[in-house]
Amino acid sequence: MPKVLIIAGDGVEAQEIFYPFWRLKEEGVEVVVAAPSKKTLFTVVHDFEPGWETYSEKLGYRFGWVDASFKDVKPEEFDGLLIPGGRAPEYMRTYVELEPIVRHFFEKNKPVAAICHGPLVIAGYGLAKGRRMTCYMAVAPDLKQAGAEYVDREVVVDGNLVTSRAWPDLPAFMREFLKLLTGKIC
Repeated sequence: MPKVLIIAGDGVEAQEIFYPFWRLKEEGVEVVVAAPSKKTLFTVVHDFEPGWETYSEKLGYRFGWVDASFKDVKPEEFDGLLIPGGRAPEYMRTYVELEPIVRHFFEKNKPVAAICHGPLVIAGYGLAKGRRMTCYMAVAPDLKQAGAEYVDREVVVDGNLVTSRAWPDLPAFMREFLKLLTGKIC
């Protein structure tokens, strides 16, 4: 059975960590969650309020299934990588321990999935150049600046990379990631 690494941190979008975490387990996939430190994470809920021109942020459920810190991860032990969104990606990418982990999945052409703000990690390490990707619309300028071709669709598959815009796209996002991971139609 495949083994997937989910990378997250405080400020991770609640639906974008909980849904993939349980969905992968439902398929019998072994899931390991890593964060800057091994602790219970504070998730956030991004939503839209009448009259607001951007999303609002509220505290979400606590996520208590962090198995390891980034420094303890051995990426060669995993078959796939999943990067949820929220605010976590913007600061997670500053941890020097994370870059070699993420690079491993691209260098070995293993399945990688990133949603919402998750592509910021990929762009931050120079791995978006020449890739077709989507993301939350506010992140699109970052992807374009990093050399990606931005496509506004619920899910974009480019080789080993699956990207989606935000939590409403989770069913398509997980369906495509599971196809790459297991090699079968889900």
